[in-house]
Amino acid sequence: MLKFGVNMVVPDSRAAWVEKCRKAEDLGFDVIGAADHLGMAPPFPALVLAAEVTSRPRLNTFVINTAFYNPVLLARDVTGTDQFTEGRLELGLGAGYVKAEFEAAGMEFPRAGKRVDHLENTIKELKRLYADENHKPPTVQKPGPPLMIAGRGDRLLTLAAEHADIIGFTGTAAVPDGGALAVDDAAGIEERVNFVRGKLNGREAEFNILSHFVAVVEDRREGLESLRELLDGALTVDQLAELPTALVGTHEQIADQILAHRERFGFGYFTVLEHNMDALSPVIELLRGR
Repeated sequence: MLKFGVNMVVPDSRAAWVEKCRKAEDLGFDVIGAADHLGMAPPFPALVLAAEVTSRPRLNTFVINTAFYNPVLLARDVTGTDQFTEGRLELGLGAGYVKAEFEAAGMEFPRAGKRVDHLENTIKELKRLYADENHKPPTVQKPGPPLMIAGRGDRLLTLAAEHADIIGFTGTAAVPDGGALAVDDAAGIEERVNFVRGKLNGREAEFNILSHFVAVVEDRREGLESLRELLDGALTVDQLAELPTALVGTHEQIADQILAHRERFGFGYFTVLEHNMDALSPVIELLRGR
């Protein structure tokens, strides 16, 4: 069945955080995510609080900048959060890509290969510690929380195909390391999906896509024109119409798009940013159980 997540990116007061987590549950979202960027809420405490005020949604780090973390200390945060959320944690990991955040933290920005090396080492260390009977606190979920790995590059997606329960596709184009993100076209996203399928070697994994843009409009063509202007004409209207990262139209049209994207790309798990919660909620209702 389709699954829908919302990624929280606005750091709020305790009361405001509680309110929006409860709202996400009421609107039908299956997963509440917390981003990991400087200037945003710390993900693990944010998810523990979300668990206290909700009962149904899974709780996801979307996604941890693994390069910032010592693997052993990260394992303590992961296993402790799995305990405090009573086994609702979904661990999302990435290699880290925002050069300015490394600079703000006074840290070297390693080349991409080194960041993926650290991600691989972290995954292996987490698995080792999950299995260690002497590691405290232990995980509630066995052998550990479901693992999402998100990114774009060949090495990272190969790692995801080997280890991840959920593979997160960014929908972004190839850019110089540390450069600004750019929207990929549907053919580029499909190529990345097919690359992963070729690496799974019989393993099953859930495919997630971050749908950056959601616009509920009566005239879909007009909505796509507005999006093209927002993106400075980087893609044509016809190219935008194919994107799983851009859900534009009436609620019914967006529901049809999601089903079409599942058929074409295999995406069964769609995540939106928090300001699009209200817009997507009626679509979730239309697709419930599909």
